[in-house]
Amino acid sequence: MQREAVGRGDVKRVDLELTELTLSEHTKPIPGSSGVVELPNRALMCVEHPARFSSVDKMLDTLGGVKTVGKTFANPSRRLELRFRPQDPFCHSVCGNRFPSSNLLLRVRQRVRKKDPKDAEIHMEMLGIISTTYKFQGMADFQCLAVNSEGGKISSLYDKIILRKMENEEFYKEPMPYFLPPAIFSRLDSPVDYSYRPDVCQKALSHLPVDKTDFIGLNRACRPHNAIFVSYTDPTVPSECLEAAKVNWQRVCVKEYDKKGEEHLKEMFEKRPIWSRNAVKANINIPPDKLKLLLPVYAYYMVTGPWRSLWVRLGYDPKTPEAKIYQMLDFRIRCSTKHGYSLPVKAKRSALSYNLPITFNKTAPQPVSVMELPPQEGPSSRDSTPLKYQLKESSYIFREGLLPPHRQMFYQLCDLDVESIKKLVEQNNGQEQQCDERDGWCVIGITDKLRDIISAMIKKVVRAQRPDLPEYPKRRRHRHKSSTVKYWDGEEEEEDEIKDDEGDEEDEFQQEDEIKDDVEDEFQPSEGSENEMETEILDYM
Repeated sequence: MQREAVGRGDVKRVDLELTELTLSEHTKPIPGSSGVVELPNRALMCVEHPARFSSVDKMLDTLGGVKTVGKTFANPSRRLELRFRPQDPFCHSVCGNRFPSSNLLLRVRQRVRKKDPKDAEIHMEMLGIISTTYKFQGMADFQCLAVNSEGGKISSLYDKIILRKMENEEFYKEPMPYFLPPAIFSRLDSPVDYSYRPDVCQKALSHLPVDKTDFIGLNRACRPHNAIFVSYTDPTVPSECLEAAKVNWQRVCVKEYDKKGEEHLKEMFEKRPIWSRNAVKANINIPPDKLKLLLPVYAYYMVTGPWRSLWVRLGYDPKTPEAKIYQMLDFRIRCSTKHGYSLPVKAKRSALSYNLPITFNKTAPQPVSVMELPPQEGPSSRDSTPLKYQLKESSYIFREGLLPPHRQMFYQLCDLDVESIKKLVEQNNGQEQQCDERDGWCVIGITDKLRDIISAMIKKVVRAQRPDLPEYPKRRRHRHKSSTVKYWDGEEEEEDEIKDDEGDEEDEFQQEDEIKDDVEDEFQPSEGSENEMETEILDYM
């Protein structure tokens, strides 16, 4: 191979000879060093760490550990967080983006004889294919150290604000400077060339109604879904939907299964005039974003009263005794971990699982590998059966022996498939005189009774699934004279004998009473919450 190099006014011709790759400039080419390397079918992940490190363990600590990296990799929409000070809870993380890659991880080893350095062997081993790579391309957020500067002196606050052991009451009464830094300072970690240009998104949505009280422009204007809200005290109910609701639905109803879903929803409201949102999702297969636009076409939303948070067919007034079975029961479970276990029912939302906005990738089309493409079975496979969006039956129906999927559930009385509950609901059939805003057409106070029944059934199921839970035998509490002893199951017995060892047993019984109180507080129904209903209303505002 020849190469021309341009110098200071003269041209030189340099002859280059291609040789085998060696690890040192002084070593000569090793004959016969090339070979065939087998490519294993092992997928690997690569992290381009933005720092130089000497310890692998310390490097993994900055990423949160192997378990945290695995959880991030399992969720394609998550960004990999890196903290340069992992021991500092106030350290703001740097986020790495996820990119698909097609790299190979090759391990090369050279064995050299001590007596003869020229005699060397090179072994190559292919470890796997790197299909995913995380790159830290953004800027680090501003950092705020927990320090206090008074009188020109800087003192650390970490030992004062971070609890590392149990402290007494005097520790909390000591004066302490305020240190309340925000979780993040900036929502963006990549620079944007703004140049004071008008927002394209705001210009495209300028025809929509905008609240005049907004002083700060939003990135996205509110897109109302044109739902009609009705309160319990309203004298009339709407009989037709808004014209804008029909226009919005016709705009997205382009697939054949969308039209079938519309016909199915229409038939559902003809058979049953009142539905909860989970009940609709469990009986129809429509994407959630399209269901938001379809529901206001055939139903209105009840905000207060016995049918609150339910969708009612347009033109149907639920203030009739026939609508008693469609009333809503807001049931929520409280559980604790006093005995080292928790209720196997997850919460719909929790403040502990809050994620910062910088930890998620924006939705962007990702390149797809040829190996990931689904097989083509025919010319119409692109518009074949859509994804499965239906919920399980347990999302709106309660039966004896089953646990609810969430700790807060909105049940309709007709969906409580329990004989004892049905008898309570039907005990005043034909004798309804007045509709109560809380209990509806049922007997006053029946809501609390239904919650007690469901709570007892859930407690029974948990006891059956967790046989290792502590069970304490029935014991008698000894008194000096005739006294009444209560067992855990409510039985009573008279005691006329006096025991000499009553001192030790009273301490024992006192401990059992405390344990009993803890067990009874495990699963208690709450009075209900409107958080879930308010969340659903916000989708249509």
